[in-house]
Amino acid sequence: MSERLISADSHVRVTHEQIKANLAPRYHQAYDDAVAAFAERMAGGAGAANAAGAAMKAAEANSAFTRDGYWDPVERLKDMDTDGVEAEVLYSEVSAFRYLADMKEGMSESVRAFNDVLQAFAEPDPKRLIVSYQIPIHDIDLAVAEVKRVVGLNAKSLQLPVFPSEFGLPEYFDERYDPLFALIEETGLPICCHIGLNTNLDDLMRRDPTPNKGVMVPVTGLMTAEAFGMWIMGGVFEKFPRLKVVFVEPGLAWVAWWIHIVDDMATRQGYSFPAITELPSFYFRRNVFLTFIEERIALERLRDVIGVENMLWSTDFPHPVTSWPNSKKIIEEQLAGVPADERELILSGNAARVWNL
Repeated sequence: MSERLISADSHVRVTHEQIKANLAPRYHQAYDDAVAAFAERMAGGAGAANAAGAAMKAAEANSAFTRDGYWDPVERLKDMDTDGVEAEVLYSEVSAFRYLADMKEGMSESVRAFNDVLQAFAEPDPKRLIVSYQIPIHDIDLAVAEVKRVVGLNAKSLQLPVFPSEFGLPEYFDERYDPLFALIEETGLPICCHIGLNTNLDDLMRRDPTPNKGVMVPVTGLMTAEAFGMWIMGGVFEKFPRLKVVFVEPGLAWVAWWIHIVDDMATRQGYSFPAITELPSFYFRRNVFLTFIEERIALERLRDVIGVENMLWSTDFPHPVTSWPNSKKIIEEQLAGVPADERELILSGNAARVWNL
């Protein structure tokens, strides 16, 4: 019997032109101004410019970026068939919540316009193309309204920013988010936090002497420890025990150390975490999930420490690190010796449970 494969992290190209096609013309200038202001902020340092250039070269060198399946859903389904993938959880390359809050007018309309582009991509087969609708956090009333709207579109996945502090906003344990989290908990949908662009690393990016920013890039995944702490030790999961939060592309092996050390801090080292009543590892294993692409050392040696039920396999199509179109071969190399029941969870069972498939 063919093995069921569900990618918990793949990507789709969304353009500003597509978004504006869903937006009333009177908001186009405000939209363009917000995009331009964001681009100017990102290009403010030489490090950011060099990193963007390196990423572009990597994209051009990788053939998957040039495939029609990157932007055409019908062709995407063919690419998935080639790779033996049943379904993909899809994230837009455009992080709309990074710039839409800067719009002078039409922010709520633009949020809807953006998510409607994602919904249109999924239309050919919503059971296989699982888009992650982006939910802004600058305006909680707007966020709540948009969650309710996309639930009406049969949403399976929601995306929130990893770091509210990048926007000058309170951390997720702040009570301002309570109405949003209460609603999401009620829907049963997962919150997905995709690592990547991290303005908190701008200074390191400028100081990094390597051409492709090889000092900074590995640190990006490690920075997810900050987010783990805010959600767990900040008490979000104490208040909302049924929330599911997926961290996308943080890596696995280092997380084993993090789980060990925060529990050790709470016990042997005497640290106080007054917002929680259990050890940090309890909430991690109950509420947090991690995607990975290729990380054999963690799968061979650290599955039990991290938690087999917390691991989500992905192809990361069409990024340079993608396993497409050789996912089955790479899976065999990575999961050699992993028991069949654990293998099933990692490759599809966990994803089916998290996204209610």
